[in-house]
Amino acid sequence: MRTKSLKKNKINVVTLGCSKNVYDSEVLMGQLKANGKDVVHEEEGNIVVINTCGFINNSKEESVNTILEFMQKKEAGDVDKVFVTGCLSERYKPDLQKEIPNVDQYFGTTELPSLLKALGADYKHELIGERLTTTPKNYAYLKIAEGCDRPCSFCAIPLMRGKHKSTPIEEIVVEAEKLAANGVKELILIAQDLTYYGLDLYKKRNLAELLEALVKVDGIEWIRLHYAFPTGFPMDVLDVMKREPKICNYLDIPLQHISDSILKSMRRGTTKEKTTKLLKEFRAKVPEMTIRTTLIVGYPGETEEDYQTLKEWVKEMRFERLGCFTYSHEENTHAYSLEDDVPEEVKQERANEIMEIQSQISWELNQEKIGKEFKVVIDRKEGDYFVGRTEFDSPDVDNEVLIDATKTYLKTGEFTKVKITDAADFDLYAEVMAS
Repeated sequence: MRTKSLKKNKINVVTLGCSKNVYDSEVLMGQLKANGKDVVHEEEGNIVVINTCGFINNSKEESVNTILEFMQKKEAGDVDKVFVTGCLSERYKPDLQKEIPNVDQYFGTTELPSLLKALGADYKHELIGERLTTTPKNYAYLKIAEGCDRPCSFCAIPLMRGKHKSTPIEEIVVEAEKLAANGVKELILIAQDLTYYGLDLYKKRNLAELLEALVKVDGIEWIRLHYAFPTGFPMDVLDVMKREPKICNYLDIPLQHISDSILKSMRRGTTKEKTTKLLKEFRAKVPEMTIRTTLIVGYPGETEEDYQTLKEWVKEMRFERLGCFTYSHEENTHAYSLEDDVPEEVKQERANEIMEIQSQISWELNQEKIGKEFKVVIDRKEGDYFVGRTEFDSPDVDNEVLIDATKTYLKTGEFTKVKITDAADFDLYAEVMAS
């Protein structure tokens, strides 16, 4: 008779998808650690928790493939248990239970206490801000709200994350203080929609007041804003950005499209004229601001004319940062009732063409930086280079600053002053300024 192994369980948390999932995994790991559990992130462990993404086809495929991969490991005896949580599980739990029944248990996005229980842990309410961060030590994501009340036709997020729910300012400040105490110097504020922050709690858009509170946290040097919405943008945020050196001159504002007929079908609540006016106001108020946006091509009914309108507008606006995605036809969204009539290869051609235009714009803007000085934070060392970022760049998605490591020694997580010596379309090369 085989005796049960007495080895101590090690829980491996695997994170897929966006920064909001990274944050959720960190909260889960913080809870497990507080319960005395041995927990790791994307390393070897005999118990696996997969935090899935269910946003678009590619991410759903990656999530399903990851689950299947760990099921094979379970069958081979390399892992003992596999639990699945996150957005895919929230959205498709009955289907997943039917298709992949040998997963030990599925949990939705709001079932953290139940997931902890299945892992032999208790949910500790007092752990505000206690997280095991998985990002480099100098920056961390800070989620200020959950869910979304926007009616965008193409988006499944409200199905998976529910209605918008802001976290109180005082709780966010406590979390920021704990992160700062652990050496975090840059906070990246995230939510499905930052601009909606506070409407439910304070009956007004309150992002500016939150920023005023966060700049007072000792040790934090940069605060970056991700995922704003163009409709109802609280312009007082720009006053704080201009006044407070800790607020990065940076805004991530997904605009999705610019053709009026597509914007209307997408239920974005805005027009080309209004969006262009808003961006011009941003530039006028904070001239040094970097704007990052994301666009969708191949939305149902997108004609060649709609696409040309978008393409010309991208050339005209000269965004510093831009990502372009092909439309994904998602069941239970408003747009699912429309015919997904743009062929896949046309979607891909359009996305590639937009990104080629953006690559040229980025190259031209980067050439203008040669000879200029910037404060950069060092994220990591890679080969012969230290890799850093300016305040105009977010981790993983934006430009990086490469500094020759054979000539200079720099510490990761430290800020340093550099001079740009050369530039490619998405990389800047720099040397450290003599102090």
